[in-house]
Amino acid sequence: MALMLFKNQSFLLFLIPFIILFPLLTFSSSSPPYRPTVTGGRWVVLQTSVGVSAMHMQVLNNNKVIFFDRTDMGPSNLSLPSSVACRNNDEILKPDCTAHSAIYDIVTNTFRPLTIQTDAWCSSGAVDANGTLIQTGGYHGGEHVIRTFEPCNDDTSDWVEYPGALKDRRWYASNQILPDGRIIVIGGRRAFTYEFYPKTDGYDNAVNLRFLVETRDPGEENNLYPFLHLLPDGNLFVFANKKSILLDYKNNIILKRYPDIPGQDKRNYPSTGSSVLLPLRLTEETLVVEVMICGGAPNGAYNMSNINRVFLPASSSCGRLKLSDPHPAWVMEDMPMPRVMPDMLILPTGDVILINGAGNGTAGWEDAVNPVLNPVLYMPREDPTRRFVILNPTSTARMYHSSALLMPDGRILVGGSNPHRNYNFTAYPYPTELSLEAFNPYYLDSRHAPIRASILTIETGETMSYGGTFSVTFVLSMYMPNRGIEVSIITPSFSTHSFAMNQRMVVLNIVGVTQLSTVAYKVSVNGPTNANVLPPGYHMLFVVHAGIPSVGVWVKVA
Repeated sequence: MALMLFKNQSFLLFLIPFIILFPLLTFSSSSPPYRPTVTGGRWVVLQTSVGVSAMHMQVLNNNKVIFFDRTDMGPSNLSLPSSVACRNNDEILKPDCTAHSAIYDIVTNTFRPLTIQTDAWCSSGAVDANGTLIQTGGYHGGEHVIRTFEPCNDDTSDWVEYPGALKDRRWYASNQILPDGRIIVIGGRRAFTYEFYPKTDGYDNAVNLRFLVETRDPGEENNLYPFLHLLPDGNLFVFANKKSILLDYKNNIILKRYPDIPGQDKRNYPSTGSSVLLPLRLTEETLVVEVMICGGAPNGAYNMSNINRVFLPASSSCGRLKLSDPHPAWVMEDMPMPRVMPDMLILPTGDVILINGAGNGTAGWEDAVNPVLNPVLYMPREDPTRRFVILNPTSTARMYHSSALLMPDGRILVGGSNPHRNYNFTAYPYPTELSLEAFNPYYLDSRHAPIRASILTIETGETMSYGGTFSVTFVLSMYMPNRGIEVSIITPSFSTHSFAMNQRMVVLNIVGVTQLSTVAYKVSVNGPTNANVLPPGYHMLFVVHAGIPSVGVWVKVA
């Protein structure tokens, strides 16, 4: 029997007497997309200090966000509980009785310290199919370590560490969850290989990937934190510096080399840009697969800033590459302003937000100036002349070592920024930042409340199966069938160094919408087709009506 996930049981009891009134009233979902007026959004300070600068972030399926920093820069501003032993393996401070990781509760706006034993500086991560965060690598004593964090609701979870679990050092590497549930870890400083977690027969050792050697610039690198995107054919798109390949990671074969992205700008750390896989729309007859890369810095910019203290203007360009075309070619666009170290996040509407970063310089210690305070909305399906919209600015500079992610309620969580070797709260003009902010995009404006759906139930089995059909019941004050409805799934990202690893959005095919009462509706949906399109695990499901998304509900796909 299918499992009904009830989000509002009292309303369901109210609903039952009315269901028989509209058993046959079904609406089409094939209306053209509608876009409400885009306003500038609103910034809210959630916490003035969480004690730890959020270099890395991951939202978990219990609506909590785990974040962490380095451990080798001295004390943080968050003490460990008296019941937790201090660390005695720190390179700077012995003992260290402060926390370098914490977990934030989205619902209650509270946080608590966590204990991380080894240095996770500039590391990577992904959530496995069971919802556990698999965090990989770091610096010195942490560079071969795998750490896991299993979400729980009783505030007892903490980090578990496995020293020596990685074959090669993984510092500035990138991760991607795969269709079979394994996680691939690619690259890192002086690590021109990839490997898998967990280890399986035939995949115990690291695998050489010469592409990482080819893309390394002497003296600057510009190929760290490579951009990874799992494609619907099961292969991996890998981008580093200016180059990209289609990688058959199972057999270590480069199936295709794509054209270099045009121009002189480099796109990966320390000339840090960002990348997303644009939404996969299963509603279309032919699936379009397209990546987008924005920002970065010109060739030589890192040495100019790091050695000469000359901060060159950042890249102002974005490139889109349609991988599903027989002969993919880059299509270039200009952002409203140059930006290095941008975070690119996919919103439930299918739009992309660019947030954080600087206008001059590169990533690195005090290697950038001119913070870009305004987020920018990018609407990939709009006319090219109307795709970018400048949004309202924050008052807080988010420079090197800042991060951002999408929360299930549609807000953008922003934290971190520490362009200094240690915590420095008096540095001018960019002190170490310990605050958490939320950016509320236009779709959260109160005027949209009548057309914002609220998910009541999701009817699936214990897990959502591939290729099956399921239904979502939602309530809505003002249903406008001519303005369209979508059901989309977004994978939560591991965000650090301007790259949201594992992020993807799949727009599902709608079979039909049935009215159940004056305010209740049921949408029948075809689930994701296979694990190449959407890897197994926990994802956020949204109902988007008239261009306004609901609050996301967690679903497990397997």
